[in-house]
Amino acid sequence: MEPTREGALRLMEEWTPSESLRKHMLAVEAAVSAYAEKYGEPSEPWAVAALLHDFDYERYPDVGVDGHPFVGVRELEALGYPRLILDAILGHAAEVTGVKRETLLAKVLFACDELTGLITAAVLVRPDKDIAGLGLSSLKKKLKDKAFARGVDRDDVRRGAEELGVELDEHMQFVLGAMRARSAELGLDGSLAG
Repeated sequence: MEPTREGALRLMEEWTPSESLRKHMLAVEAAVSAYAEKYGEPSEPWAVAALLHDFDYERYPDVGVDGHPFVGVRELEALGYPRLILDAILGHAAEVTGVKRETLLAKVLFACDELTGLITAAVLVRPDKDIAGLGLSSLKKKLKDKAFARGVDRDDVRRGAEELGVELDEHMQFVLGAMRARSAELGLDGSLAG
């Protein structure tokens, strides 16, 4: 089976009623797809992995064998999704799944996951709610402020860039640019302001 972005989007929307979680997966997809282009990789499987990495989270929020991401991966396996995608999804929760991030896709997915959450939170506290005005220096301050967006694992953000072999600032700037390019779709274009 060759999974498509359209099919993955339908499955993600079917399993995920929460608009904020949908937007998170779209943000991760924006970043992961931009990296696919940068590295000359096929964009479709990368987009699919990003769109589906958390699709089971609302139905099965307990992380573990009977929860996220195992339930979702079993569903995708039954649907015939390729190992590359399954392993990348399992790898984004390697501490629980034990699946090492060995492929470039797995490393990129992990590197983008928490960082997109931090960027989204940083935009949504801005009065204009527009990612166009968020700069790297402001984002770095948010990363250092442990009281801000407490759900974002700062160690994962740093480890993700490390595993990818890129400087943290460069990685943050790249993901910020990828999300800016899709700001309207992510609701980060100022349309949520006042």
